[in-house]
Amino acid sequence: MSDSPRALGAPLVRREGRDKVTGTARYAAEQALPGCLHGWIVPATVASGRVTAIRTADALAMPGVHTVLTHDNAPRLEEPDDPILAVLQNDRVPHRGWPVALVLAESPEAARAGAEAVYVEYATIEHDVVLTGDHPGLYTPEEANGGFPALRERGDALRAFDAAPVRIDATYTLRGLHNHPMEPHASTARWADGHLTVHDSSQGSSAVRNSLATALGLDRDRVTVVAEHVGGGFGSKGTPRPQSVLAAMAARHTGLPVQLALPRRYMAAIIGHRAPTLQRVRLGADLDGVLSSVSHEVVTHTSRIKEFVEQAAVPARTMYASPHSRTEHRVAALDVPSPSWMRAPGEASGMYALESAMDELACALGIDPVELRLRNEPQTEPDSGLPFSSRNLTACLNEGARRFGWHDRDPRPATREEGPWLLGTGVASAMYPVLVSKSAARAQAFPDGSYRIGINATDIGTGARTVLAQVAASALDTPPENVTIDIGSSDLPTAPVAGGSSGTASWGSAVHKAATALTRRLTEHTGALPPEGITVTADTGEETAQEPPYARHAFGAHFAEVAVDSLTGEVRVRRLLGVYAAGRILNPRTARSQFIGAMVMGLGMALTEGSTMDPAFGDFTERDLASYHVPSCADVPDIQAHWIDEVDPHLNPMGSKGIGEIGIVGTAAAIGNAVRHATGVRLRELPLTPDKLLPYLP
Repeated sequence: MSDSPRALGAPLVRREGRDKVTGTARYAAEQALPGCLHGWIVPATVASGRVTAIRTADALAMPGVHTVLTHDNAPRLEEPDDPILAVLQNDRVPHRGWPVALVLAESPEAARAGAEAVYVEYATIEHDVVLTGDHPGLYTPEEANGGFPALRERGDALRAFDAAPVRIDATYTLRGLHNHPMEPHASTARWADGHLTVHDSSQGSSAVRNSLATALGLDRDRVTVVAEHVGGGFGSKGTPRPQSVLAAMAARHTGLPVQLALPRRYMAAIIGHRAPTLQRVRLGADLDGVLSSVSHEVVTHTSRIKEFVEQAAVPARTMYASPHSRTEHRVAALDVPSPSWMRAPGEASGMYALESAMDELACALGIDPVELRLRNEPQTEPDSGLPFSSRNLTACLNEGARRFGWHDRDPRPATREEGPWLLGTGVASAMYPVLVSKSAARAQAFPDGSYRIGINATDIGTGARTVLAQVAASALDTPPENVTIDIGSSDLPTAPVAGGSSGTASWGSAVHKAATALTRRLTEHTGALPPEGITVTADTGEETAQEPPYARHAFGAHFAEVAVDSLTGEVRVRRLLGVYAAGRILNPRTARSQFIGAMVMGLGMALTEGSTMDPAFGDFTERDLASYHVPSCADVPDIQAHWIDEVDPHLNPMGSKGIGEIGIVGTAAAIGNAVRHATGVRLRELPLTPDKLLPYLP
């Protein structure tokens, strides 16, 4: 590949940036189709039971209302590949907010008014929505998310813990969290000559196409799903959601295009959440801080619709050397909405607990928290025994400490003051696995010297178009402006979702392979190119089918400085710094944006964000951005992201690792550790809101 500044490594601006700021980029709910009906969901108002009657006459009599779909008249579906998509198929209510009807009208306002006029009667069943550490329904599943074994043991962790001279035994509590992307989930569906086209707010239109085809009993070539522009997802759009099925069903039923955009207050019950966790971490170490035992036990919930187990104990299998380890997940099925993917699922919540416990161990030993982590660096991955393809956590910690001025801190807690403000600093490590999936791409060369790349990648605001153009330009040895990128349609060569920090690695590998093959074809070609150009397709099925002989992860270190108001309990983050080892950085501009965005999300996890389950009503109380507090610019006065130059030849043709999620991993722990340093108070439940701190402040 070319290393010229015009290709990989250049801080190019995002290609679609101007379209977005000028409003010419069209999202799923901005498709203007003649005769389009607008949908509004009627959500269940009980937490468990069944529908006994639905009265729709008043709604149908309202101006502009066209149709009301219920389980009595909605089109029948085949069994979907995800149970949450089986909407309006029976009278069951598995949780509060489950769709029990869909009103279709000539305008969103008419649909909303019609939905309010639908009268539903229920037979209720006593519900159970509260997760506790001793819940009688807890069980150990076979697997946690990602196919990880729910239970892993090496040696005898509990016996080694009991024998350790220094022990930490602490439980950390995280409430549920919600993704809240800027663009709510939306779908616009239309049928034409037996072919279904859906514009969907999704992180992967191939997956939506496949699910719709299965549920509707269609061949996949009769379904096209388009996701040209997506306003964020953070995992909540990583799998198909009910609004796409409802829109397709309604369009089939009425014969008209249908648009359905979820109101934000409905999203908490319909599109998933990061499950709450109760995490017990036990660390045993000698007097030098060398770990002899690591135990991480996770309790979480899932819904009664399907099993989803947040894999929060999995990071403890990778992070630190220890001859004895036990990591376990237990789950209880409750009458709650189905939890799902949220940025760094497992790692974000699990590393909060593990890195908080490491800080507690450092305090108990009187060892610098950075030094403690350095003393427990493994030579190989502890769980698998595989060598690391690269592991530069030490470099991240050292470089972060230098940039942050870490070694100038007074390690004693509650010693720095500025008027009423108590000041403190904290550190935490970060990691995220390197994931890659099979992908296909098409590369075309034309007589005018231009190129066109086609791949069903999805740009969810990360700059995928720009980086893929850089990958192609590098392989073709041409300026990026000569390359056009087509993405965001299931009619393009199949590609995986934008999720798991795997997008660029998966898509870029296919684009590189297709572009390299095209370059060879052009070298062999004699004479002028034909008017239609030359086209090459390639996929990475062979490469991704091979089990890598290395443990592959990105690593990082987060440093935080906080100020705690001793009068009000308010916590302010003054500085937040991250240093990462994530392979080759393909575009510094878009990479820094990803790192910083994830760090801000970690700040929200630490201080402001949380979804409370109402035990009486059985739903989340924070259902809008007025009550679910995401950080604003004023909450982050000084935030920096840096990276080390890491060369890892065991990854992909670009030498890159995923960067979209590692910034949230460990950030909450670094802030929590800084709060402890500022106040001398160790809180173990997020978010760290003033009401939790005030009782302990002077």
